[in-house]
Amino acid sequence: MYKIKVLSSFSAAHFLREYKGKCEALHGHNWKVEVMVASSELDNLGMVIDFGAIKKIVNERLKSFDHVLINDIEYFRKVNPTSENMAKYLFDQIKEDLSQLKCNVSEVRIWETDTSCAVFSESN
Repeated sequence: MYKIKVLSSFSAAHFLREYKGKCEALHGHNWKVEVMVASSELDNLGMVIDFGAIKKIVNERLKSFDHVLINDIEYFRKVNPTSENMAKYLFDQIKEDLSQLKCNVSEVRIWETDTSCAVFSESN
């Protein structure tokens, strides 16, 4: 399996509903996002996907997160905006974007801080 990874970032605020701790209050992060894309075969140029193409897809999806209150995004009005839920949401969005290509999103990591991240992948 061939894999490539791109990194991006955004700044946004959120609060965790029904959480009995300091993260229940409104607070912000400078989030980092890692997206891993995989394919069992390479294209005619020898690539999984062009880095520029996957960066464009990721950055387009992250526009709706940048400098907003994540809780106000339609999906997160009902789903608690934890890093875990955000990783799954972005995974699903990027999976949809890649559905017509020969590669698949294999993993999304969302970093709240330099030492704490959540990961979503469809395999263990």
